[in-house]
Amino acid sequence: MALQWLILTYVVAAEAALALLLTLPSPKLLKNRLVSLISLILQPALFIVPFAGFQLLDIYWKNEHRLICTSEICTAAERDRYEKSFYKSQRNVILCVTACLLYWCIQRICKYNKEIQSLEEIEKRYKDE
Repeated sequence: MALQWLILTYVVAAEAALALLLTLPSPKLLKNRLVSLISLILQPALFIVPFAGFQLLDIYWKNEHRLICTSEICTAAERDRYEKSFYKSQRNVILCVTACLLYWCIQRICKYNKEIQSLEEIEKRYKDE
């Protein structure tokens, strides 16, 4: 069961590294090539959004159907197990939301860089006239 969370953790780490690479100052040629490479990677990486959404639905379903100790005879171990699973689900929700947010940020950064590049080309053409 923990494999999907391990995959999601690695994807979030890779997205954070890509976002960091895109936002670091670098020479224009390197930046343009990096943006074009990451733009090519973004299309197949879109799978992360429905994957994270499915995981969020899974967390919601498990939260709705979780056994809660409502009787007065709850052991400390049962209470600890319930709290531990609750904290894990909160961590996993943050992980899913972060994966979607980072994907969106990377996509917008690439789009803005491409728009800046096209505007610079238009400006260069007008200067040449």
